[in-house]
Amino acid sequence: MSAYLLRLTRIFLYLGLTLPLMPVQGVAVMFGLPLAERLPRIYHRWVCRLFGFKLAVEGKPTEARPALFIVNHTSYLDIEILGATIEGSFVSKAEVARWPLFGWLAKLQRTVFIDRRKSAAAGHRGAIVARLDRGDRLILFPEGTSSDGNHVLPFKSSLFSVAEYRRDGAPITVQPVSVAYVRLDGIPIGRSFRPLFAWYGDMDMAPHLWTLLGLGVLTVEIAFHPPVTIDQFSSRKELAQYCQRIIGDGVAESLAGRRPVPAAAKRRRQPKRPVQEPVRVS
Repeated sequence: MSAYLLRLTRIFLYLGLTLPLMPVQGVAVMFGLPLAERLPRIYHRWVCRLFGFKLAVEGKPTEARPALFIVNHTSYLDIEILGATIEGSFVSKAEVARWPLFGWLAKLQRTVFIDRRKSAAAGHRGAIVARLDRGDRLILFPEGTSSDGNHVLPFKSSLFSVAEYRRDGAPITVQPVSVAYVRLDGIPIGRSFRPLFAWYGDMDMAPHLWTLLGLGVLTVEIAFHPPVTIDQFSSRKELAQYCQRIIGDGVAESLAGRRPVPAAAKRRRQPKRPVQEPVRVS
């Protein structure tokens, strides 16, 4: 199949999947049905298949409620990839709500939209805490922007203020997650070709997405690292530094090709283990 025909086929199938499910999700959100959390994960898994994304997952997301997933940010593709692996909602910059189609989809997944200006810090903390108080699971990109995929940008410790929130006297669970785009059609993606998938700086989305839709099978490695709580650290700044180090090391390990065993193969060979409890960080 030519790249042009592949692009048109993927767009047609994407719209054929997305448009009919939008009103279904809208009704589920309106009435607070359990389907409102389950359907997005099913939907994102199908989108990943349509776009040729092969997800290699190491570890598993915590089942704790509420929970805060801390993830590095490389591209708008992160939404599909994380949405396919985590039942939860995203924390996103306010302008995404105004994007055509993707803004509507974000609202249907109950995204928390925040203004990342320092003057609005108290407001966005309140919005996130309100959701955590309801037992929700939120996905946060603490870099504040997307990177080129070759390294992890510094984390904004101010965004970790929500980790200080306590529900019924107990600290919330915080789980670092690293995401790396590693192979195209089985061939390692070098530094110079990673911008084919990374979306950052002043890149325009439309031409970037058009190019991406004509490519082959993309392998993405997602690593769920051991969960922690704020009580294991002296401050939120120390928690932010810890998460940045763990996620940075995870991305570097993936880009260096040190995760050769696909997650599916690991699950076949290893017995099922209980959810890992938060570890003590010395």
